[in-house]
Amino acid sequence: MAKKTITSTEIKKLIKAKGIAIGLERTIKGLKLGKVDTVIISSNCPEKVVKDLDYYAGMSKAETVKVGYTNEELGVVCKKPFSISVLSILKGV
Repeated sequence: MAKKTITSTEIKKLIKAKGIAIGLERTIKGLKLGKVDTVIISSNCPEKVVKDLDYYAGMSKAETVKVGYTNEELGVVCKKPFSISVLSILKGV
């Protein structure tokens, strides 16, 4: 895991720029295709999921960042009515 910090305002800007993929399945698919630059993981994401993301991120040379927000807080930051454990920043944004 990287020591990089991502603030809620940065996440909001990325959402407006449509440079973000929300969810585990979309993130893993993007990692397999090499389209992901950074993976953002909530603080209470299950350890098995974190290990899987670290594996795929290592293969595609993407960075993983664990933020200080829970999945519910991350859902609020993204203005979604559901909790979000994983989201990814796409390349080229």
